Amino acid sequence: MLNIKRVGVIGAGTMGNGIAQVFAQKGFEVQLVDLAAPALDRARASIEKSLDKFVEKSKLTRDERDATLSRLTTATSIDTLANADYIVEAIVEHEDTKRALFSRLDTLTRPHVILSSNTSSISITTLGAATKRPDKVLGMHFMNPVPLMALVELIRGQSTSAESMLTAAELCMELGKTGIEAADYPGFIANRILMPMINEAIFALMEGVGTPQAIDAVMKLGMNHPMGPLALADFIGLDVCLAIMKVLHDGLGDPKYRPCPLLRRMVAAGQLGKKSGRGFYEYQ
Repeated sequence: MLNIKRVGVIGAGTMGNGIAQVFAQKGFEVQLVDLAAPALDRARASIEKSLDKFVEKSKLTRDERDATLSRLTTATSIDTLANADYIVEAIVEHEDTKRALFSRLDTLTRPHVILSSNTSSISITTLGAATKRPDKVLGMHFMNPVPLMALVELIRGQSTSAESMLTAAELCMELGKTGIEAADYPGFIANRILMPMINEAIFALMEGVGTPQAIDAVMKLGMNHPMGPLALADFIGLDVCLAIMKVLHDGLGDPKYRPCPLLRRMVAAGQLGKKSGRGFYEYQ
């Protein structure tokens, strides 16, 4: 593995702050960047709360908590990442926005630096093509909640080198995560399987096959899933679910991936799940 000490994480949403936390916990100097200062404030508060829970459960000492926070800095400009040794992008799931960011990072960071994306469905090959270093562009898709989930999907783009993939795999081990390689197809492995299941659960609700509680109970009690698909959709965010279904539908061209009309309607109404206070369930 390259001498990676300073990690840049771009995007201070739920995924970005979780990624920043796990890197900082494992001894990396982390710069968390977001254009919105309030998002950075919320991210730091969220990280502090998460670390406090680890301390309460004796999984972390207070000294380790304080050391983790001391390794985390925030900024509202990506210019601060010029000397980063590794980049993880975790911004909005929008292809053009990500491509523009990768093009900027390509000119900003040193030529040997790997640029990774936490995208859950967008083509890594497309992101790599926005740079002059496609061999050093890869997917590093963490699962939510990042501090607790062991899996990281590692996505190899058309031009991603074996050396870059090895570095990412070794980083996963350093973080205490398990890296599983996936090819660059829409949705990769996780969302290629998960999102159509969630989408079908929404169709079942729309068609009156069962209530949200009934649909989720069947999957929990009958299939031993820890969370029902509708509750999980609320947790992920219905806007995110819709965006991924659109990528699957557009990229694979199969009508079985068409987003459920009820999902489209709920997103249009701003009923995005837990983050908006209302989705298939209501949240305080």
